[in-house]
Amino acid sequence: MTVTPLPEDQWDDAVDAALSRMLPAHRRNPQAAGNALATMVRHPPLTKAFLGFNVHLLFGSTLAPRLRELAILRVAHQRGCAYEWHHHVRMGAEAGLTDDDIAAARGERSADDDFDRLLLRAVDELGEKSALSEATWTALGERLDERQRMDLVFTVGGYTTLAMAFNTFGVQVEH
Repeated sequence: MTVTPLPEDQWDDAVDAALSRMLPAHRRNPQAAGNALATMVRHPPLTKAFLGFNVHLLFGSTLAPRLRELAILRVAHQRGCAYEWHHHVRMGAEAGLTDDDIAAARGERSADDDFDRLLLRAVDELGEKSALSEATWTALGERLDERQRMDLVFTVGGYTTLAMAFNTFGVQVEH
């Protein structure tokens, strides 16, 4: 199944309003928005609602950007989402992830840091059981406060939802 990006001649005020939560005016067009957003705007009310949540995950989260990106990469790997993986490898590197960290998110090696291993295990638990064990929640609490742990759970859930959408719609990585 493929849902293609919205054709340029169908971009209207509703599309512009939906994207305004995430993109500056000069990027609210089919070329600059990217395939994911250009596809999502086929449903402007849904896009507007989801982007409000996604903007929090990317820019308002209490979770440190490096940890957020490590978690997102693990989700992208778990869900086989090439689009999410491609974009978040770059974002992860910008947030301080090393090539070894990225390889650990992909499961090619063990993370060097104990907390990174715990975070990756937490993402795995959420993916497998849709819940964290009490032991994992408590262990995460040694470095993350309650809001940070909540942001972690919602980051994993939000990016799992995006991976499902991107994979189902056949969203292609831009070249």
